[in-house]
Amino acid sequence: MDRLKGKVALISGGARGQGACEARRFVNEGAKVVVGDVLDAQAADLAKELNAKAGAKVAAAVRLDVTRAADWRAAVDLCEREFGGLDILVNNAGVYNGAKIEETSEELWDSIVNINQKGVWLGMKTAAPAMRRRGAGAIVNISSVAGLVGTPTSAAYHGTKGAVRLLTKTAAAEYAREGIRVNSVHPGVISTQMADLIPNDLRAGVKAVVPMGREGTADEVANVVLFLVSDEASYVTGAEFVVDGGYSAV
Repeated sequence: MDRLKGKVALISGGARGQGACEARRFVNEGAKVVVGDVLDAQAADLAKELNAKAGAKVAAAVRLDVTRAADWRAAVDLCEREFGGLDILVNNAGVYNGAKIEETSEELWDSIVNINQKGVWLGMKTAAPAMRRRGAGAIVNISSVAGLVGTPTSAAYHGTKGAVRLLTKTAAAEYAREGIRVNSVHPGVISTQMADLIPNDLRAGVKAVVPMGREGTADEVANVVLFLVSDEASYVTGAEFVVDGGYSAV
C-alpha cells in the first residue's frame, strides 16, 4: 500500500473514467493527488471522496483546460503549494471523434489536436521544472492503440495519438539524465464514457477481433500506469505499454 508513499501526482482529465481510477489507486498507494479537469463539480466531488476516505487532506481539485498554459501553471502551483512539490504527471485528458479525413473540418481537427497533442506537450513543459526541483519525476502520457495502428475512421484521433507516442520518446531522451522518466500507455477499447462515443457497430467489430474477447477496464489501465510511476519502473523510460487485450497483435 506504499508504492507511491511521499509522492505528489497531477492527473489531467482526472474527474472520471481512467483518470479517476488512477487517482484512487495513487491515493491508496500513499500519494497525494491533484485532480485536474474542466468538469469542476466532478473533480471536486472526487477530491472530497478521497479526503473523506483517508481522513486527511490527500487530494485537491483544480480547473485544468489542458489547452491553456495558464491553467497548467495554476495546477502545478497548487501541487507545490498544497502538497510541497510534484513527482508524477499523468497526461490523461483526451477527446475522441470518429470523423474520417474528408469529414473532418479544420475547426474539428484543431480542437482535437489542441487537447490530445498540445495538451500533452504543455503538461510536460510545465511539470518538468517542478520535477527538476524535486530531483526526479515520472510522466505517463496516455496515448491509445490508435497511436499504433490505423482504422478507416477517426483521422484526427489517430493522428494525435500517434504524435503522443513519439513526443513521449523525445521527452524521455531529453529528460533521462535529470531523472525524469517518460512513458506512454496505449489502451484499446476500455469500458468508460469515452468508449460510449464509438459507434456501436465499430465498437462491436473491434471487440469481435480482440483475442481476449472483451473490452478492458479502467482498473486494468491504472495497474500499468501505477507501475510506470512507481520506483519499480526505475529503469523504464521512452517505452510504450499496450493495454488492448491483444488487438494490435493480430
